[in-house]
Amino acid sequence: MKHTATALAVFLSLGCGAVQAESGIKVYGVADAGIVVERGGPGGTNTYVSSGLNSGSRIGFKGTEDLGSGLKAMFVIEGGVGIDTGASGQGGLTFGRQSFVGLSGNWGTVSIGRQYSAYYKALRDVADPFEDGLAGQAPNIMAAPRRIDNSVSFSSYRYAGWALDATYGAGEVAADSTRKRSLSVAANYVQGPLAVVLAHHRREEAVLPDHTRNSLATVRYTVGAYTGHLAYAQNRAVGGADSSDILAGLSAAFGPHRVLGSVLQHNDRSKANQDARQFGVAYMYALSKRTDLYTAYGHINNENGASFKVGNATDDGHTPTAFNLGIRHLF
Repeated sequence: MKHTATALAVFLSLGCGAVQAESGIKVYGVADAGIVVERGGPGGTNTYVSSGLNSGSRIGFKGTEDLGSGLKAMFVIEGGVGIDTGASGQGGLTFGRQSFVGLSGNWGTVSIGRQYSAYYKALRDVADPFEDGLAGQAPNIMAAPRRIDNSVSFSSYRYAGWALDATYGAGEVAADSTRKRSLSVAANYVQGPLAVVLAHHRREEAVLPDHTRNSLATVRYTVGAYTGHLAYAQNRAVGGADSSDILAGLSAAFGPHRVLGSVLQHNDRSKANQDARQFGVAYMYALSKRTDLYTAYGHINNENGASFKVGNATDDGHTPTAFNLGIRHLF
């Protein structure tokens, strides 16, 4: 009986290994937690422990299967986790960060599911030196339509430095297929130290015959240890209110040290003239390739009743000033 049990254990071990090798499944994630100090709110200073200040804490599964002739099947399912409480992120969705399946080849990738918008990837990866994390992140002020449900996405093969990224989200509102639908597109050029992206995002309202619209032009350029970021966005809110954003940022890396900084100006073109200006700085120290310590500070000057707040990768924030201190581990 003992020999039978041992043989069965060996068989299951070999079988699981074969399945994993065939499918190429990988388990990955981020464990990020820290301390937030907020100031400038009606309740005075507030200090608390939070999860995902630098990068949203998560656990994910992804995999590929080689179908031959350069064609591959692929999937990603990824859920947010609150390290401070253990709760699921994204409003309690099991795999609320990403969940999609698709095909890829030498022509590009097509995928279907809940996915990041092309506009958001341009903002996060090129425009924002904070990469949508910590107190100085651009989405504290700039529109950041992160994810699109019920979406079909296409990312093209890069030719002469250029590539196209497009995501269409079906609104799926009964009796009116135009409601809630989204279209997000980005044309990007990458050549050596230079990256340029032109992006546009439009979303129809769920009930009213109205829409929001955002257009972004951004440039990132690296010289040695320094990377400069410039971005300009034009926005249309529900009801036709217009605004624009200008961002200038800089990041620098020296061995285990990394320093980030940016200034962001929001210009409100409505009669209320609710402008705002944000200043953000951050410092990160890499203990290893997968673990770093970080601290950050962000402050927003709101004018004429504007109510922008300093948040982080998983929290929209509650006050116009915030300080972060924490640790991030990738696995």
